[in-house]
Amino acid sequence: MKIKVGIIFGGDTVEHEVSVISAIQAMNHIDQEKYEVVPIYITKDKIWYTGKMLMDIEIYKDMDLLKRYASKVTLCKREDGFYLIKTNGMFRKDVEQLDIAFPIVHGNNVEDGTLQGYLDTIGIPYVGSKVIGSAIGQDKVIMKQIFESVGLPVVPYTWFYDTEYMNDSETILKNIQKLKYPVIVKPANLGSSVGIKFVDSKEKIEEAIMEAIKYDTKIIVEKVVSDMIEVNCSVLGNYEHQTTSEIEEVMSTKEFLTYADKYIGSSKVKGKMNMGSKGMASAKRIIPARITKEERTQVVEYSKEVFRALNLSGVCRIDFMIDKKDKKVYVNEPNTIPGSLSFYLWEPIGKSYTELLDEMITLAIKDYKNRSKKVSSFETNILSNFNGAKGVKGLKGIKGLKR
Repeated sequence: MKIKVGIIFGGDTVEHEVSVISAIQAMNHIDQEKYEVVPIYITKDKIWYTGKMLMDIEIYKDMDLLKRYASKVTLCKREDGFYLIKTNGMFRKDVEQLDIAFPIVHGNNVEDGTLQGYLDTIGIPYVGSKVIGSAIGQDKVIMKQIFESVGLPVVPYTWFYDTEYMNDSETILKNIQKLKYPVIVKPANLGSSVGIKFVDSKEKIEEAIMEAIKYDTKIIVEKVVSDMIEVNCSVLGNYEHQTTSEIEEVMSTKEFLTYADKYIGSSKVKGKMNMGSKGMASAKRIIPARITKEERTQVVEYSKEVFRALNLSGVCRIDFMIDKKDKKVYVNEPNTIPGSLSFYLWEPIGKSYTELLDEMITLAIKDYKNRSKKVSSFETNILSNFNGAKGVKGLKGIKGLKR
């Protein structure tokens, strides 16, 4: 019997379309002999849909058509398993039973632990990092603070909330000045280079900050490593064991890898997603990265340390910056659910995308079984011996209360 895998994607996030691309890539490469794919699409207004047509990227060009033919559902647990329940129509009925969930989501409101918390509450096993690792991996400020606490190198930075900037911009700007220009201004909780600005002088800093504030309440400003190589390494595993992929050298025509570099490529259609994009797999890169043996060793070592420090699981891509002048490796950030699941970093070392997906699901099942052995609640009902007579009397005055 095939394992039913609910692949969850989309969501209320600026990286919505990127998630769609990543999920469809995965659905097209999963082992159809071993797994039955159940696509679960979350719209930008947070409504859940399922239906086989969601495996075709063309359907996302016409959202009215999608909503007309896909089934509107919710996920719930019953005594005999986990089900997608149809929510529209006169009769509520089961649409699909699931064995495991596979979130392939990017960005705030989904990748940041929000979706993972929902899945934990229901109790369904799922692929990837759990709530804490996902949340920390999304917040660029907290993750850097943790990296510093375990001795991982990060570039000099400062951070602040939007209200702090509005109330006392002078102090914030002085702190940024101490970093010395150029700097990178980022929303703290987004990915895919959304809302990021390169700033080479104080005359441009305020505009960049206001742009970042459009997307987040917390802003981080980092010192730019001027003579830099940007490299990425993917990690597969859990808290017990981690393996690393090939290392890539990422190329960009600008000061940093932009959203267009990653996902839109050469498309010139303004205001529209290039639905033919291959996602992160289409970004310009050199594999293996042109770095020294010592730098390679450090990247691999730091990748595993980041993975372990944040208690990550499944596949994660760790991004690094290497100062070519000082020969120093800096940890930039982890991507707990990377674009395209970083399959392009595993293929060069002989692991196909199909094999990668299979290992991720196998890891999730193993982790679920291990967690199930831990004590999570007590069977004893302490309320059975509770003398609540006095307390119940106090409740009698509440209108409509029935005993």
